[in-house]
Amino acid sequence: MAVVVNPGLDRSVDVTLDPDTAHPKLILSADGKQVTHGDTRQNLPDTPQRFDKCPCVLGKQSFSSGRFYFEVQVRGKTAWDVGVVKESINRKGKITLKPQNGLWTVWLRNENQYKALAGPSVPLTLREKVEVVGVFVDYEEGLVSFYDVKSRSHIYSFTGQSFTEKLYPYFSPDLNNGEVWGLDGASSETLLYSSLLC
Repeated sequence: MAVVVNPGLDRSVDVTLDPDTAHPKLILSADGKQVTHGDTRQNLPDTPQRFDKCPCVLGKQSFSSGRFYFEVQVRGKTAWDVGVVKESINRKGKITLKPQNGLWTVWLRNENQYKALAGPSVPLTLREKVEVVGVFVDYEEGLVSFYDVKSRSHIYSFTGQSFTEKLYPYFSPDLNNGEVWGLDGASSETLLYSSLLC
């Protein structure tokens, strides 16, 4: 299945990472385009928006209608989670990534174990290592689809979902392996590249 890029979408939205949601071990760049999983926990306010156990961060932009698309560069990374989440997800304590909890995600673990976290999780067999993940959401259709942008192939779709609140882009560099995630960056160190459309 070919990647659908800009499927009838009118305008692009610049995505930045929301520091108010970032786990205290995540270090965000000043421009909100990169995040690194650090060794030490920063002394940050424990607000209701902040994740306190899950090493993740949300995008600042939210969506409650229409369609949107973003791409995440994951080239060379050994573990990550990418997807979208509903606004009211639990941000305190352990989080189980599954649609029943308001999270629609895929992940990589141990360099080559891909799963769609569909509750129960679905192992994914991919033709090659993913370098860029495309995430497409159609809010009214209840659809979240993931694509391997480089090979122009479909990874997985959550279908028949019922969205009733705002959705946010969701990112997790997972383990502390010194890897850098970034939005809109052009360097080889960049993990996340986002061109969000709605």
